[in-house]
Amino acid sequence: MTLDTSSTDIAPPADFRFEINRTLAFPLTDQICAAIRTAIRQGALAPGARLPSWQDLSAQLGVARGTVRAAYYRLTDEGLVASSGAAGTHVADSPTQAPSAAADRFTDLRSTLDLFGAGPPGIFQMGVPAHDAFPAKLWARLHRRAADAGALRTRYLDPRGMDALRHQIAAHLALARGLQCTPGQVFITTSFRGALGLVLQALPSGRRRAWVEDPGYPVSRHGLELAGFSPVPIAVDGQGLDVDLGIALARDSGLAVVTPGQQAPLGHTLSPQRRQALLAWARESEAWIIEDDYLSELHLDGRATSALAASDPDGRVIHIGTFSKTISPSLGIGFLVAPEALIAPLMRVATYLAPPPNYAAQAALAEFLADGHYLRHLRRMKLLYRKRRDAVLDYLQAAGSARAAGLAVHVPLAREADDVRLVGRLREEGFAPTALSQWYASQAPEKGLVIGITNAAPETLPGDAARLLNLIRDDVRPPQCRGA
Repeated sequence: MTLDTSSTDIAPPADFRFEINRTLAFPLTDQICAAIRTAIRQGALAPGARLPSWQDLSAQLGVARGTVRAAYYRLTDEGLVASSGAAGTHVADSPTQAPSAAADRFTDLRSTLDLFGAGPPGIFQMGVPAHDAFPAKLWARLHRRAADAGALRTRYLDPRGMDALRHQIAAHLALARGLQCTPGQVFITTSFRGALGLVLQALPSGRRRAWVEDPGYPVSRHGLELAGFSPVPIAVDGQGLDVDLGIALARDSGLAVVTPGQQAPLGHTLSPQRRQALLAWARESEAWIIEDDYLSELHLDGRATSALAASDPDGRVIHIGTFSKTISPSLGIGFLVAPEALIAPLMRVATYLAPPPNYAAQAALAEFLADGHYLRHLRRMKLLYRKRRDAVLDYLQAAGSARAAGLAVHVPLAREADDVRLVGRLREEGFAPTALSQWYASQAPEKGLVIGITNAAPETLPGDAARLLNLIRDDVRPPQCRGA
């Protein structure tokens, strides 16, 4: 598409063109931003060049004016273009100038948000379930019925959440995760982050050092820091968190945050020996363990191990689960199972600072669980995800190296590679993997791409995989796989 302009200002070159591809899982606003951003950075659009009006460009591209307006606003925020009111929108005089400190902070936040899928949806995006396989009509019916039933509610919910949903979650955990608990121990929260915030406010003050996995979920690490804890990175290997190393480095820590079922992002399961060692350390040190059971029973090879909390006779493990990976992150519902000693402190925080989610969503989820829809959905998803993971591996391994890790595939890169910069370039082309190095707290991280498999549709996968590999080859050649 040619950008026409009748202005007497500096005009774009006549051969500057870009196309809108409506078959991509990539918002039109992002496609417009990427095309204009690339043209500015490559010099195809000179400083001072006037861009078409919202109305003109929307007509040329066949998109809504609001789509173009949103793209222009974003480019303005990036400092690449400037609006002059009636005089139109122009390329900034110094579009390549260094960003301000505020822009740097926003960029850091943006990269963190992208790690758990807060950015625009893209190809191979992490952290989101298959949008084409969820029983949307069934869920809409349940949610509509729940909303109608709760329209005239005139009382507040239990601070722990809806009683029916807490009963259903307790029953599900006993069946699927081997975790025996009472509904009174279950707290309904707004996703994993809501549960983490609730726990960190309720834990006794005192020891503020906390073990975190390295590599590990950056959101947990940053959340600990905001809550006044000092994260201590502990290396992860094929058996999960290295407990002996944790004891050697920070025996006196009061907390450990782990993903024992499927380590994030490496996919390893915490070995039985390490599980017992971790529980023994917590018992002897009177420390707490937060178990982030982020993938629940979505274990694609064999049977999922039981929850760590199921093997905890001393009440030191706080189990956190979520429906973000199994249903949708937009549902915004997670839960935690509290040891008896923490029920009262958690109840106080939930009462005053952390109310449960929307009633209708809780009621719909309770019925979804009670009628067996959730278990049937999980069975279908495991089969679907296994097929999609294997297909992604086949395409990527045929041209280099790749290995499976939970609901993702890792493509390792050389240590000298800049995987963060590569991810930024891939996002401009509609892809949404994450950079492996961003999961590390250490100063010498492994480099690579973490590629989500859940929405790898068979009809588009061959072309998507080929295009991804070509972009990687253009940037840096992956080394041979160093093993799982």
